[in-house]
Amino acid sequence: MSREMTPRRRVLLAALVSVVLLGGAVAYVLVAGHRGDRPAVAAAAVDAGPGDRVLFRSTAAAGYGRVGTVARGSGSGARQLSDLDCVRVYAAAGRGICLRPDGPLTTYQLAVVDASLRVQDTYPLVGVPNRARVSPSGNVLAFTVFVTGDSYNGGRFSTRAGTINLATRETADSLELFSVVRDGKPYRAVDVNYWGVTFLDDRHFYATLSTAGKRYLVAGDLTTQSVRTLAENVECPSLSPDRTRIAFKEAIRGDPAKGWRLTVLDLATMRRTPLAETRGVDDQAAWYDDHTVMYAVRRGSRGADVWSVPADGSGAPHLLIPDAESPAALWN
Repeated sequence: MSREMTPRRRVLLAALVSVVLLGGAVAYVLVAGHRGDRPAVAAAAVDAGPGDRVLFRSTAAAGYGRVGTVARGSGSGARQLSDLDCVRVYAAAGRGICLRPDGPLTTYQLAVVDASLRVQDTYPLVGVPNRARVSPSGNVLAFTVFVTGDSYNGGRFSTRAGTINLATRETADSLELFSVVRDGKPYRAVDVNYWGVTFLDDRHFYATLSTAGKRYLVAGDLTTQSVRTLAENVECPSLSPDRTRIAFKEAIRGDPAKGWRLTVLDLATMRRTPLAETRGVDDQAAWYDDHTVMYAVRRGSRGADVWSVPADGSGAPHLLIPDAESPAALWN
C-alpha cells in the first residue's frame, strides 16, 4: 500500500526477490532500506534539463553505459557524455531516473538525478532493470525490473513495477497490489504482472498488465490504486506528447514468440496503425515529437542504435542516434 517515507528510511517496495523457496512461496521485488548516507556519484556538466536535446545511454565502446545528450537533429554529431553510468535512464522537467548496478555484486539501485545528472537520492533495487519513466512534471518516477521466484511462473522471469512520488513522499509499492477491472468486471489472479509504465500526469498512467497468457493496456490511477483494461495485445506503452496516442509493441498474431511490431493506438478511436519499422523491436519506445517515435534496435548483446519512424505509419525508419539506447526527448 502507499505509505509516508521518512527522510532516512523509505520503503518503495515491490518484494523480496529470491529463487523459489520451500513450498513455492511467491517472491517479490523489494526496493527498501533507503541509503541516505550513500555518497552521490559525481557527474560531468551535462545539461539534462528541458531543451532541444535528446538524452540517451551510450553503447559505444568508449563510454559504454554512460548517460549523455545530443542536440535534436544532430544524432550522429557531437555528443556530451556524463560520468553517470546507467542500465536504463529517462528524464523530464529537469529530473531523471537512473537504474544502475549497485556495487560489484549483481544488485541494482534506483538513482534520482537532477538536471545536471547529479545523484540526489538512491534506493536499493532487487531485480534486473528493464524500464524507467518520469511523469511530465518530473515528480513521479516509475521502474520495472525482472525478477525470478514466482511459484505460478515455474521459476521463469516475471516483472515488478512500482512508482515513487518525490513531491508527496508516497509510493505505489507494487502495481500488483492495485485493484483490477478487466473487461468491465472486477478481476483477481495470482499471475498478474505489470511493466512499461507511461504517465499522463502525476496521478494517472498507462501500463501493460499480463495475466492468463494475455497482455492488456491498462489505464491506472495512483490515488485510488486501481487499473482498468483498455485493449489486448499492447506492451510497453508510451504516451504521445499531445496525450492522444499510445506507441507500443504489438505481438505478431498475438504471440510474443513471433516477435513484435511497433504500432500506434489512437486513444479516442482505439484504431491501430502499424509503423513502417518492420524489424522486431523489443523496447519501450519514446516520442521524439508529436509526429515521430524513437526506439532502440539491438546489435548483439551490448550494441544498440536509436532509430526513429513516423507515427502515422508512413515513411521509413531513420537512424537517429548511433551507439545509443534508452532515449528521452528533453522538451522545451
